[in-house]
Amino acid sequence: MKKFNIPDFYKSPVISKVKEIQKISDPRKKDFSPILLDFGPVRFYIARHFGFCYGVENAIEISYRAIEENPDKRIFLLSQMIHNAEVNKDLTQRGVKFLMDTSGNQLIPFSELTQNDIVIIPAFGTTLKIEAELEKSGIEVHRYNTTCPFVDRVWKKAEKLGEEAYSIIIHGKHNHEETRATFSRSKQNAPSIIVMNIKESEILGEFILGNISRDEFERVFKGKYSTTFDPDKHLQRIGVINQTTMLASETQEIANYFKKVMTRKYEGEDIKKHFADTRDTLCYATNENQESTYGLLKKNADLAIVVGGYNSSNTSHIVELCEQKLPTYFISSANEIISKEKINHYHFVEQEHLSTTGYLPEKLPVTIILTSGASCPDSIVDGVLQKIISFYPDSKSVTEVLKQIDLQLN
Repeated sequence: MKKFNIPDFYKSPVISKVKEIQKISDPRKKDFSPILLDFGPVRFYIARHFGFCYGVENAIEISYRAIEENPDKRIFLLSQMIHNAEVNKDLTQRGVKFLMDTSGNQLIPFSELTQNDIVIIPAFGTTLKIEAELEKSGIEVHRYNTTCPFVDRVWKKAEKLGEEAYSIIIHGKHNHEETRATFSRSKQNAPSIIVMNIKESEILGEFILGNISRDEFERVFKGKYSTTFDPDKHLQRIGVINQTTMLASETQEIANYFKKVMTRKYEGEDIKKHFADTRDTLCYATNENQESTYGLLKKNADLAIVVGGYNSSNTSHIVELCEQKLPTYFISSANEIISKEKINHYHFVEQEHLSTTGYLPEKLPVTIILTSGASCPDSIVDGVLQKIISFYPDSKSVTEVLKQIDLQLN
């Protein structure tokens, strides 16, 4: 796999070394077991896969290259390059400006752009309408396009489904940048509708089976389907694609559910005439990170700390998985760890910031699950680990712990 040129300040002396050790011991990525960093009074289970994925590293490399290659030009990001505040903050400190926010609201009018300006397309991609607006301003849209290759693969699958006369069900958050970009392409190819989760999928399934009314369909899915979509006509042949940062297991559950619905409705017919196999649209990195989280949760721990951007979809799903088993704290960086007694963290469902005291148990050793989302730099995770260690003055040194791991694996 391609090796990207990532700025050194995103790497770390501990986490990057741990990843290197894991890569050497498991080059084919068959083992989703975590690695244990035992510092004595505090221990950390580190996920097998976490942090920057292929798409994010690709986006970072292109973005910093755009800055380096255009020192005398205005540089704009269409919206957040990835969902990590620290990464976006560093880019803006280097003079990059945002044209839009993550909801698609305009911050700088396209009319202010000139053909001499540089616009970076984020890893989520963008809509066909926005691409056309940029091209109208004379912008070379594809010059610094950081759209994740796995997002592009979903778009190609949507095109193929349309060619084969399937309607398209998109598993995603309808207001997320990636889903908006995917929907803009999907609806060009075929009648398309967005479902948020298995609950909405079941409502759509009940409509397919004739068990709920058109009015109920409209109530749930208003604004979430293409203008050409006629639910009475366009749900006879369907295929499922997804926002790549959704829970892979949930996308598969949704696909399996619709396959059962179509099998039931068209009993006795060839299911392939009514349901397309689209398993190849699941992002490998999202899937690996989630499988690694399941591996983490097989271990006994006192709490979990998940690091990442608060608007990061893939990070929130990791938090969701951890919360099912143990106390979980979703933080953006070590700055949220106020002291050994207090931590600030984010509740992604309620979208509110919380403060908790007594998050570290009064026992020794304390065992912590530590992981992060796909858009979080190793350096930030490293900062969290180092800060927790600082609360335990009798801890072993990082050098000693890493040396022990090397000896165990060699």
